[in-house]
Amino acid sequence: MYRDPTFHLKECQHTSKPTQTHETETELVPQSSDKTLYCEAEPPPTVEKVKPAQENSETDLEIEDEKFFTTGPKELYLEACKLSNTAVTKLELEDNCIMEEGVLSLVEMLQENYYLQEMNISNNHLGLEGARIISDFFERNSSSIWNLELSGNDFKEESAAPLCQALSTNYRIKKLDLSHNQFSDIGGEQLGQMLAINVGLTSLDLSWNNFHTRGAVALCNGLRLDLSMNGLGNEGAVALGEVLRLNSCLVYLDVGGNDIGNEGASKISKGLESNESLRVLKLFLNPISMDGAILLILAIKRNPKSRMEELDISNVLVSEQFMKTLDGVYAVHPQLDVVFKAVQGLSAKKTIFLLTNPMKLIQNYADQHKITVMDFFKSLNPTGTMKMSVDEFQKVMTEQTKVPLNQYQIKEVIKKLDEKTGMVNFSFLNTMKP
Repeated sequence: MYRDPTFHLKECQHTSKPTQTHETETELVPQSSDKTLYCEAEPPPTVEKVKPAQENSETDLEIEDEKFFTTGPKELYLEACKLSNTAVTKLELEDNCIMEEGVLSLVEMLQENYYLQEMNISNNHLGLEGARIISDFFERNSSSIWNLELSGNDFKEESAAPLCQALSTNYRIKKLDLSHNQFSDIGGEQLGQMLAINVGLTSLDLSWNNFHTRGAVALCNGLRLDLSMNGLGNEGAVALGEVLRLNSCLVYLDVGGNDIGNEGASKISKGLESNESLRVLKLFLNPISMDGAILLILAIKRNPKSRMEELDISNVLVSEQFMKTLDGVYAVHPQLDVVFKAVQGLSAKKTIFLLTNPMKLIQNYADQHKITVMDFFKSLNPTGTMKMSVDEFQKVMTEQTKVPLNQYQIKEVIKKLDEKTGMVNFSFLNTMKP
């Protein structure tokens, strides 16, 4: 009896044909055309080597086959990795329990592979030692990887130091996922210091960690930042407000599910009054009421240089008075979109009006007056041309009384006409008949 530890190779590109073996020996799983390489360890099978008497003499090819299938697990794993050709750009190894030994083999392969661009080794129980191995590689070696996913790997405070050391000198990684780990404020401070140096990262996912006030202050230093599902609270919101007041780089901030109430919303509003970079702010799943929501939108209105495009307060139930206030905000910042739960006490008739297709209303007006839809829009443009700026279009659509529309309907019209250049274009409507 002979036991041979093997690895099955799944979905690897390989140009050569599989070597034929005896039915009693372990075989390679059939190859597919998928460009992602998967390597899975399986329990060692029991192999019986029984040869008829007439087959005592082995060919060189058979000897080579036997050598391949009696290779140790580490060597066979490396052989599996070599099967990836230059067309393989993404490696998926999530939830394989590869741990320290697997990471060592993985970085050995990466030292000679310059074609991989994305690597997912989330949920593999890497721990501190795994963090050190990965960090040492990315600090010392040049790699083409720009998207690295390390979610759910039991990284605690002590894992932050080696990771930050590596990222302080590695500018190739653009997107990093460290969510569902166990970093808290000390790790947040180290990550914040790294972010002050690193000029490569554009996206960092730190959701589902244990950051509080200190971590929030250190981290909000400029990029697309996801801090959802932590425990910042109103004290952390104080830090966020100060960061928004001083920061000129942060464009996306997700602090959903952080126990931030109206008090915290007030502190964040102070930052929004002067911030000129933030475009998206997500505050869903926080205990903010309509009072806190009003503070937020009024802060945006008071900031003429605000670039806010989306405010997500999708768990807040608002009133008609809030809607009137929001219309005034939209008049100043037509690019803004506020997402809320619903309008309380709104009649069915008024709800239908809010949701009516605005282009249909404009078409009905054009039909009644025997003109084209394009004629309607051109009549709103002082120059009478086919194009006008989004801001000017927003203003004239709000002021015109021919087809009364609310701000949501006006935004729908803009979406249909916007060229994504800050201009709306009526020319494609020329084919619409009265």
